Amino acid sequence: MIVVDLILFGFLVLTALAIVRLRNLFAVTMLASLFSLLAAGLFITLDAADVAFTEAAVGAGISTVLMLGALSLTAREEKKAVHSAFLPLLLCLVTGAALIYGTLDMPVFGSPDAPVHSHVGGQYLARSVADTGVVNVVTAVLASYRGYDTLGEVSVIFAAAISVLLLIGFPRRPDKSQDKDGGK
Repeated sequence: MIVVDLILFGFLVLTALAIVRLRNLFAVTMLASLFSLLAAGLFITLDAADVAFTEAAVGAGISTVLMLGALSLTAREEKKAVHSAFLPLLLCLVTGAALIYGTLDMPVFGSPDAPVHSHVGGQYLARSVADTGVVNVVTAVLASYRGYDTLGEVSVIFAAAISVLLLIGFPRRPDKSQDKDGGK
């Protein structure tokens, strides 16, 4: 299974490099959608079906549709940058190094004595039906135990969608009152 994970991760890296190098915005949008689908596949192999579903729906689905809508209002090619890429590259490297540093004390991947496997997961499996009345444990965790967190995530996605729609704008309707006055 680790081979599949490495292959998917390799495709993710290649897709990200292609996104950075391309100037055609339509191709970048399609590659970003492919990146989300590859990430969803990687999440499935890591047994995170709920995260994979969200990535596929939001990353590959709604984001692609919104980007294509925004693309219809812009040029097809990205303009050449007038500044050096050194500072953004340095910022990415520093951020990446900080993220890697933050993961150094994590337990070994798949370790049965990791904190997530020692007490919390067993509690959810043992008590979720009695506590919530919901048979599906994942649904019980997302809708009951973490209900406010899920509501917050949905609210953020809704606010982002409304913001994008407001930024794109709506077509203006002709004013009917001008037609009545203009005919006099």
